[in-house]
Amino acid sequence: MTFSDLGLSDEVLRAVGDAGYTTPTPIQEAAIPVVLQGRDLLGCAQTGTGKTASFTLPMIDILAAGRARARMPRSLILEPTRELAAQVAENFEVYGKYNKLTMALLIGGSSMADQIKVLDRGVDVLIATPGRLLDMFERGRLLMSDVKTLVIDEADRMLDMGFIPDVEKIVSLLSPMRQTLFFSATMPPEIRKLADKFLSNPREVSVAPPSTPAKTVTQGLVTVKVQKERGRPTTGHKEKRAALRALIAQEEVRNALVFCNRKRDVGVAYRSMVRHGYSAGQLHGDMSQPARTETLDKFKKGEMTFLVCSDVAARGLDIQDLSHVFNLDIPTHAEDYVHRIGRTGRAGREGRAFTIVTPDEGKYVSAIERLIGLAIPRVEVVGGESVELEPSDERRGRRRGRGRRSDEWERRDRAPAGAVAEAPDEARHEAAPEAPYGAPYEAPHEAPHEAPGERPAAGSDDEGRAPRERRGRDRGRDRDRDRGRDRNRDRDRDADRDEAPVVGMGDHVPAFLLRSALPKDREDA
Repeated sequence: MTFSDLGLSDEVLRAVGDAGYTTPTPIQEAAIPVVLQGRDLLGCAQTGTGKTASFTLPMIDILAAGRARARMPRSLILEPTRELAAQVAENFEVYGKYNKLTMALLIGGSSMADQIKVLDRGVDVLIATPGRLLDMFERGRLLMSDVKTLVIDEADRMLDMGFIPDVEKIVSLLSPMRQTLFFSATMPPEIRKLADKFLSNPREVSVAPPSTPAKTVTQGLVTVKVQKERGRPTTGHKEKRAALRALIAQEEVRNALVFCNRKRDVGVAYRSMVRHGYSAGQLHGDMSQPARTETLDKFKKGEMTFLVCSDVAARGLDIQDLSHVFNLDIPTHAEDYVHRIGRTGRAGREGRAFTIVTPDEGKYVSAIERLIGLAIPRVEVVGGESVELEPSDERRGRRRGRGRRSDEWERRDRAPAGAVAEAPDEARHEAAPEAPYGAPYEAPHEAPHEAPGERPAAGSDDEGRAPRERRGRDRGRDRDRDRGRDRNRDRDRDADRDEAPVVGMGDHVPAFLLRSALPKDREDA
């Protein structure tokens, strides 16, 4: 099948041919006819399979007829990040160059005055991030009652970044008589619920199992040994950077993304690579939008070989012929792994992805392998030492649970005959009779604490007494328990003081007020 078989107009087909594409991908082949029919669509496909073109191409044909009005866009595309929004805008410029459509890009970090001028003239396509879109609407610079086509792209990323409340508010501002296109690379239960809420009788298109990496990506896992400083293990970042340099030396790297979990680690890794002579740049959310755009353009043009980045570059970015992806930090969410390595091996090309971990990160590796349904091959670097991963917390927890249970039964078996376990502290003391008014306060008598199962049997050599080390352990346990009660009591008192407003004089009541409120006989007493 070719693009001409999908029912697209001659202008769009000519633009697609100029871009060098002749055969649609599976998601494009299944989604484009549905969008042209005007039906709602729920699309799920692997990252790098051409989801963007599957809605931009038919939207250009749909919007070719009609005229935009001031401050009232005719279609809306929501993206989670600025980079994705800018990339979709580039696709509209490429595929719509033979159509006279106007477009506006609403993203943070750019001049709001320039964006307002474009909106005042009227736009056919509005591409925006949720935050800037709501800001424009609340300022009265935007009306969304005329939106006939809504696209929610990378919905799972919207969920991860906490944008779903903003998306729900935006959808409530639109007319119910609209076409909604919902795209996601993964389909967790939360996304399925959102799709049921936003879509009306949708056509579902899924061309690959959710959360499955592309078969064109060769994966590898490198485990590094963590060195100790002053007898204590370090975080392993230094050892990971050394392993990264060893991987680069034994791989034929044309260009590569190096992912870190935190923005601070992005800067550390970037400075380390520059110090060792690599051509590198950095990209993270704390950078200004012009700096982020400039850095990404330089990397796409080949002016730098390595781009050290956070997960802001993990979704949807289309970098032509990216050869490698290195995970300097393993992602804590398994789905992010699929998106990271999906930056390479796109459009049928071969790619390689390597993840560097320390032994204590075995739980994250296990979660990823369960998600993708296969074990990541272990790779050794030149000069490195082979280290085994520690078991995940779940298995360690089960072992610890079995140990605790067996110890408990063993203690019960060792308990002397006739020993009776004590009742809780609350049940040990009977309620004391209420003292008469004005009687001096007396602290309640409390029996000495004895641990369950440790009361010596009658007739033993140390009648009624525990060994010295046992008594010391009991005293320490009692002291820790009392300290915990004191902390809880202080915390509750502080919480009450912070939350409950003080009325009148608070806890202090003058004596003359008490005298006036008491009967004569009680007052004399």
